[in-house]
Amino acid sequence: MKKRLLFSLFTVITYTSFAQGYNIKLTSNYKKGVAYLAYHLGKNYLLQDSAAVSPTGISVFKANKKLPAGIYAVVLPGNKFIADFLIENTQTITIIADTNKMDDLKVVGSPANDLFKAYQAFVFTQSKKLETEKIAYKNSTTKLDSALHLNNYKQYSNALNAYREDIVKNKPTSMMAALLTALKEPAYPSKLPVTKKDSLDNYNFYKQHYWDGITFMDDRIIRTPFFLPKLETYYREVMPQSNDSLIKDIDYRLLYARSSPEMYKFLLNWFTDEYLNPKFMGQDAIFVHLFEKYHSQGLSPWLSDIQQKGIARKAYLTMSNLVGEKAANLAFTDTAGKIAELYNVNASYTVVVFWDPSCGHCKEVLPKIDSFYRAQWQKQNIKIYAVLTEKESQKQDWLKYINENKIGDWVNVYQTQQQLDVETKELQPSYRQLFDISQTPTLYLLDKDKNIIAKKLTLTQMNDLLQLKIKNNNAN
Repeated sequence: MKKRLLFSLFTVITYTSFAQGYNIKLTSNYKKGVAYLAYHLGKNYLLQDSAAVSPTGISVFKANKKLPAGIYAVVLPGNKFIADFLIENTQTITIIADTNKMDDLKVVGSPANDLFKAYQAFVFTQSKKLETEKIAYKNSTTKLDSALHLNNYKQYSNALNAYREDIVKNKPTSMMAALLTALKEPAYPSKLPVTKKDSLDNYNFYKQHYWDGITFMDDRIIRTPFFLPKLETYYREVMPQSNDSLIKDIDYRLLYARSSPEMYKFLLNWFTDEYLNPKFMGQDAIFVHLFEKYHSQGLSPWLSDIQQKGIARKAYLTMSNLVGEKAANLAFTDTAGKIAELYNVNASYTVVVFWDPSCGHCKEVLPKIDSFYRAQWQKQNIKIYAVLTEKESQKQDWLKYINENKIGDWVNVYQTQQQLDVETKELQPSYRQLFDISQTPTLYLLDKDKNIIAKKLTLTQMNDLLQLKIKNNNAN
């Protein structure tokens, strides 16, 4: 029994259904209030339907479209009591719930739940036997007793596994078979790794068999609590975190899922969310790929116009500042009134800083940047190209800060009103678009050819990366 219900949106996924409809009658010992029908999606329960509780304790969930198969739940008034059940093909059912024994939920008229109930009963019996043998083994005083209880434990465990395998084998199209397959741990090689090649072989075996038994053409599996964690583990821990490898694998999964509309929606939405703000720097290139290959081609029609525009805007902001690509050139005016181009900065590395003198965080970070510059960067031919993010009207405050903080030997630049007017007239993208400036300070690290090495790091991360790069260069 679960006692916590979270109704939330998961990216906003609109699910289509099929003909004939559903009619679910819930009988409980409540006499008033509102009951809910929810379904699993990822780690949460999402609301499917609601119904008032009659004075006789009856609630009816009904619609003229069938529900997608999956794990659902009835939620009694007050959201205090909740119990899971299965929805498959048969969707005219009666559920009998008693708050005094919610673990004994009765679902009448559903073959899928008959199998589910039988499985639960068997697991309950076997679990008690396994626990008994585990305790007995722990308390054994002789080798003979230990061997006996260990053997019993193995027999009960094998019987449980055999029961599961029997369902998968003899009822392969059932919801229970899909659930048991999703719950099953991926096969792992028994080969003891001795060499580096052995470890690599083991990894490749595990990766190759990770999705054994799970098809990406089965919509049912997304309405379970098991699929999303498995997906997260695969793309965050199992897959190599290189853009090329991830993009190739993602395209393969999405191609495979095209014949299952709900699976396809779920995957594309999750991939888009995952790489919109990636956990590893540079993986926003995956988001741009998803935009160019899917969203911009009209292959996510379930998203609203607002969502599509938001994805497009973020993609266009990201395209021009991908890690590994050449940074856009900037040609702004320096403190002497001369044009100072970013591409003309002759340095082994260039740290580009977008800031303004009225920004409180900038006032904290810029002196620290200068400290690194004086202590280490300057002698390593690392230069700073600092861009004022405010309008020309802030020029005096900008000059005052530069003079007072003695950072005049940085390349300090600002965009004049005239330059801004030309940019606007010629419909050129602004530097804020080109470098995706949404806050200050924002830091970029460029190599000698002005390719982007890193972006939006903290100052400490930036310095650590610089020192690592220089160390590796010296070693080579």
